[in-house]
This record gives sequence, C-alpha cells and structure tokens, in this order.
Amino acid sequence: MTPLISPPRKLTLSEAFRRIGWWQRGFLLFFGCLVATIVWSLGDLFFALSLIGLIVTAPVTIWRFGKVMLRSLIWRLRNRLIVAYVFIALVPIVLLATLGAVTTYFVTGQMAIYLVNSELERQVGTLRGAAESVLRVPPDRRMAAIERLGTYFEERFPNFEIRADEVETLLYPADASIEKAPASLNDNAGILLKGGEYYVWAHIRNATGEVTAMAPLTSQYLSSLIPNLGPVTLRERIESQKGGIRLRRPKSPVAQPVNLAVPAPINQFDIQLTGFRTIPMVVWEQPDRIRDNILMIQTRFLAVLKIFFSSRQDWDQNFILMLLISIGSLFLVFEIIALIIGVTLTRTITNSVHAIYEGTTRVMEGNFSHRIPLGGRDQLAQLGESFNRMTEHLEQLLTVAKENERLNAELEIAREVQRQLYPKSVPASGKLQITAHYQPARMVSGDYFDFHRLSEDKLCFSMGDVAGKGISAALLMATVQSSFRSRIQGLIGEMCVSEVVTELNKQLYANTAPEKFSTFFLGIFDEPSSTLRYTNAGHLPPILIHRGEASLLAVDGMVVGAFPFAQYGESSIELEPGDLLLLYTDGISEPQNDYGEMFGEDRLIEVVKRNAHLSDTGIINAVMDAVNQWTGSPELQDDMTMLIARHA
Repeated sequence: MTPLISPPRKLTLSEAFRRIGWWQRGFLLFFGCLVATIVWSLGDLFFALSLIGLIVTAPVTIWRFGKVMLRSLIWRLRNRLIVAYVFIALVPIVLLATLGAVTTYFVTGQMAIYLVNSELERQVGTLRGAAESVLRVPPDRRMAAIERLGTYFEERFPNFEIRADEVETLLYPADASIEKAPASLNDNAGILLKGGEYYVWAHIRNATGEVTAMAPLTSQYLSSLIPNLGPVTLRERIESQKGGIRLRRPKSPVAQPVNLAVPAPINQFDIQLTGFRTIPMVVWEQPDRIRDNILMIQTRFLAVLKIFFSSRQDWDQNFILMLLISIGSLFLVFEIIALIIGVTLTRTITNSVHAIYEGTTRVMEGNFSHRIPLGGRDQLAQLGESFNRMTEHLEQLLTVAKENERLNAELEIAREVQRQLYPKSVPASGKLQITAHYQPARMVSGDYFDFHRLSEDKLCFSMGDVAGKGISAALLMATVQSSFRSRIQGLIGEMCVSEVVTELNKQLYANTAPEKFSTFFLGIFDEPSSTLRYTNAGHLPPILIHRGEASLLAVDGMVVGAFPFAQYGESSIELEPGDLLLLYTDGISEPQNDYGEMFGEDRLIEVVKRNAHLSDTGIINAVMDAVNQWTGSPELQDDMTMLIARHA
C-alpha cells in the first residue's frame, strides 16, 4: 500500500513539459525566439514581437511558477513553519525596523534643521532689536550708537551694514552700499532677496525715521550657526508648470568655504541625513511679494545627537556610540536566544509530526508493529502515545481478524458438512407429500429435520430444535441425527415410536453435557391406513389443517437429553385427503418486533389457514414474509425451520 498523500517526486523532462500550461509554453517559446533573434540578428520586428510576447506571458508564468515552488517548498511541515515564522515574525520586524529607520532619518534631519532655524531666528531677533534701539536713541547720539552696534555686529554678521534715514542719512560703515528701503516696504525682519543675493535683515520705521540693517547670508554663515553640525544652504522653491516643487541654486552663486563639508562618520552606522524646512523671504524689488525658500542641512545621525544632548554638557563623544553598541548587543543576545528557542520548538514539532507521518506510512504498508519513539510530556508526546496505542490495538484487531477469518473458513466447512447431513431428497409416496425449508441464523444451525422410507408402506419424518445457536448447537444437532439414525434402523414391525424417543433420550444424556438438550418430534405415517403415529418430546405442537380448521397436535413428553428417566407417550391421528401438517421451530413463532411482542402461534395459524390453498412452497414463502415483516429486520433472531406434510 502507498500513502494517500505522497511527497512531490521529481519529474522527468517530458513529464514536466506535459504538465506545464499554455502560458508557460508561450513564455518558453518567446524566450527562445528572443535569444535566436539576438544570436542570429533576425531583425528589429522579430525582436519587438518576441519581446512583447515575453512581457505578456511573463507575469502569469512567474505567478504559476511561484505557486508551484511555494507548494513544493511548504509541503514539509518544517518548511511550512519556517515560512509562517517569516511572515509572522520576520516580515513585521523588517517592516518595523524599516519604519523606524525611515522615521529616525527624517526626524533626526528635522531636529538638525530645527536647531539651525532656531538659532537663525534668534540672530534675526537680535538684529531687529538692534535696529529698534537705534530709533530710540536721540538724533544727536544716533551716529555713536550706530558705530557701537556696527562694531559689535561685525563680529557676528560678516559684512554687516546699517542705514538710518531721518533728517540726514547715517551709514555704517562709511562705504556701505545699502540703499534706502522702498516706501512700500513695511516693518520686517528675516531673510531678504536683493539683487539675486540673500541677506539677513531688519527694517524698522516710525514717525521720526527708519532704520535698515542687513548682512549677507552665506552658507558659511548658516553653517556656523551650529558648529560641527554640517553644511547649511538656502535654496529657492520654484513651482513648475505641473504644480510640482523642485529646488535650485540661487541665481547668483554664493562663495563656499573650501573646508565646508558633511562631518566625517564616527562608525558605519553614522548615516548621512538631510533636513529641510520652508522659511518666508522678502524680495527687495517686489516688497509686496513673499517667497518660500528651502533651508537645507546635510549632517550625520550621531552629530545631531551629540549637539542635541551635549549642547550644555561635556559628554564623551564615544558615549552615544557605546550606548548604541550596548543596546544592539543586548538585542542581538535576545534575538539569538529567541532563535534557539524557536528552532528547538520547531524541531520538536516537526520531529513529532514526521515520526507520526512515518508511522502512518508504515501502518498503511501493513506494518502494525511499528512504534513511534516518545519524548517529553507535552501534547505531541501524548499524540505519539495515542498513535502507538492505536497501532497496538490495530495489531490486536488484525490478529483477531485473521483468527475470525480462520474460524469463518472453518465454519464454512462446518456449514457444508452440516448441509450434507440433511436429507438430499424426499422419499416418494403416493399419499404423503413432504416439503422442508430451513434458514440458519448463523453459519451453522441447531435445527434438525429428517425423513426416511422405513418400508414400502411406512414413511418416517422428524424435527428437532437444539438449545442454543452456533457451533455447539450444530454439534449437538449432529449428535441427535446420528443417534436417531442409529435407532431408526431398529424400527421393525410395530415398534413403538415412544420407545425410539426414549432410547434417543438415554443415548443423548449419556453422550452430551448435562446442560445440552433438544426438542424432538418423530412421526411414522402408515400409507394403507393413512395413520400417523407420533411422539412429541417437548417440541412446539405441530399445526394440523383439517377441512379448513386448525388444531394443534399433543405433546407427549419433555425434551430429550435432559433427564435419563424421562418417559414419553405416543399419539396417533388419521389423516384425510387435503389435510396439512406443519412442523416448525421456535425461530418461526418467537421472533419479536420493535415493541418486544412475539409473532406467536395464533398469527402463524392465521397465515397458514389463509394460504392453505397454495403449494407447500407458497405456504413457506408466505410464512417467511409474514415473519420478516413482523420483525422489520433482515437479520434472523433464531434458526428458522419448517416441514410441511400434506395428504394427497
């Protein structure tokens, strides 16, 4: 025997080609054509057609090939668990790690640009405060205040210039090129685009005058706001015709320091980041227009963390690195432990299932002696133990089945032997017609019937019912038959029927167990006088149908084989033409229906009377049909035997 579900086997090349679909065949065909086109230069048209066909058939081919590979891969439980772990554990971890990395990338970059922008806003606020302070100074001391501010701000803002306009114009430095602000320009402070160049500026105006302060805004200045963080640039945001946004360099290039570069990485995990944010910008030539600009920084992860956490403390620069290494090592240890536990549990599951699979394969091959090795105390071990108990029981059942098969063979032989014990033919008679029918409840029967021609004018017939069913009843039936036939040979002249039954009783009692007994009916029919002499030893009273009326014959004693001292009487009746005598066993009258009610003699008599006009075979069939309808089951409750003697 072979398993119902077997592992996938390797296919030959011809088998594999026959099993692939038309899409895969088309893919192979177009692929071959494409290769041939490249090798032999068959032309651009042929190449295009092959490429289009390959593109059309490739998705379906890849999908079906992937399904076949996945089905072959996950056939084994171990591979199925690995695939399940990948989808359940590894894929979410990778997605979370990717999400964390992307989030860290953008958040850290935005933290860096936030630091730069905050410092830039603080510098702008300082410049605005300086411009406001100039207006608060009396006019006679305003120039001195401007010079003091200029000296102070030159250190903070390279190329700083300031202009005050009231009755007269005051400039710092004296050669400053700063122009008077347009009349439509309101008070403002921030980023200014003037002549294609960027400035940080502040413009304050009141009733007595106005002050304008500005300084060139270069990448070197922006990068110096937060030292060691990385290069910072200011880029203009321009909307394209389709509404998208792109970045470009300023129209006028800004001089970049030679040493302005992204900080060197501390280790391989110190990735480069980019942060940006939008800031408003005033255009000098168009005071009523506000543009959006992009402030961008290029930095590194650990540089941002070092600035963010160490801005006011003297931290060791390797602390963050050591912290990350420690956390990563701890996570790695936990991951290795989890991997070992997962592999161990997986091997436990797969080994147990594989052992059960091997066991079922052995059982299907007929090897019921195979046992699964047990280990552990979990549910899988209990499943293996249950499988071992099942195979043990199956082995026992197989032994029992073989024994039953042997017994059935022997019973079949016994049945054939018993069939040979029954009379083969009915003795010919001019006045008495005999028909017998028997149906055993099992392979062999305990019912007995027999008939013999004693002389030219005497005919003998008998019936018995041995207590019990099966083999023991059949053996006792054979004993009754052999004892009766040995005694019947001694019937000479007018020997009493009762004496034959008495001798039969003694012989059975002497040669059988005390609990073994049998009912017995013996009748001798004298043809010249149509007289039936009989002895009924505990058997059911035969039914006599005389002129359409039914009567029961007498009982002349107890069963045979039970007591050695039993005495038996003898009765006689004279049969007339048309009389019918029915002998039967309790398998005919005692079957019960679903309510526990027996068929009974009354129903039997009614059936026989109703069908007395039929042939003997018709009467027997009518009785059997009535009993089967009464029980409602095709299974016999007891051996069923009938014998009909009809006077011609």
